Amino acid sequence: MSNSDTPQVKIGSGFGARSTADDVLAGRDLTGTLALVTGGYSGLGLETTRALAKAGARVVVPARRVDVAREALRGIAGVEVDELDLGDLESVRAFAERFLASGRTLDHVIDNAGIMACPETRVGPGWETQFATNHLGHFALVNRLWPAIEPGGARVVSVSSRGHHFSGIRWDDVDWRQGYDKWQAYGQAKTANALFALHLDRLGRDAGVRAFSLHPGGILTPLQRHLAKEEMVERGWIDENGEVAMPELFKTPEQGAATQVWAATSTQLDGLGGVYLEDCEVSEAVSAEDIASGAVTSGVAPWAADAEQAERLWALSAERTGVNAFAG
Repeated sequence: MSNSDTPQVKIGSGFGARSTADDVLAGRDLTGTLALVTGGYSGLGLETTRALAKAGARVVVPARRVDVAREALRGIAGVEVDELDLGDLESVRAFAERFLASGRTLDHVIDNAGIMACPETRVGPGWETQFATNHLGHFALVNRLWPAIEPGGARVVSVSSRGHHFSGIRWDDVDWRQGYDKWQAYGQAKTANALFALHLDRLGRDAGVRAFSLHPGGILTPLQRHLAKEEMVERGWIDENGEVAMPELFKTPEQGAATQVWAATSTQLDGLGGVYLEDCEVSEAVSAEDIASGAVTSGVAPWAADAEQAERLWALSAERTGVNAFAG
């Protein structure tokens, strides 16, 4: 299947929504491998870093807040921190150059960092911040690091979200200059994360590099920092005391990190790529009609699994960032 598109069909992994990162790594020895986890010092990223390091991997954690990252990661062996601001393409370039100068190769790249539902803000030449940080920053990072991404086995994991159901790519107004909606803008950015993995897999698989996107599950982490308590209460996420209102709907950080760790390391995914995952399984495709009606709360939307839109987004991203490892 390595030379054909992978279908969005479950493979019977044996894992599920309550599996943890340690569960999917049970019996695995990652000694001698090198992983990079953006945002790997907070929330799901911290648990991802911890689990990979526990299994023997060395982990590079690029961080905008280096001191905070070092404190959060204190005591975890085999982890190093370097400075990176995904909202600043110059910072991305500088980080990548420092890494490439080390002469090391990467086995697992997990694009985990992200922001959600923030007030309307802009970076660079006026780009909407969620699209710029969650997608363009990671696009530039992976393309600049491409010479170090190990051919013949490396994986790139793009952490999307079920939030991609909220919006496809708004081709006529990617930067939300007309009627900003924080949740739809988040949805566009998460759709972009899925389309990025889809096209990167097509470009990289001849070199043996595969890419996946995923929904980690609902987890209350610092990702919610832009949301008022009242909004989270209204959505039924927490009660008036700030406690999780519906535990059955939320995962622990250990469970939330499982799918991205599984995507990065599992032999069950050998020969596969480009697909969207959830609950440590290949997700099924769902229709736009079912999403609009509220009939489904899982699955990958058609606009996040469209090869033509993925190629179009790649071209737009390359134009904006000035980086394309596959040009020419």
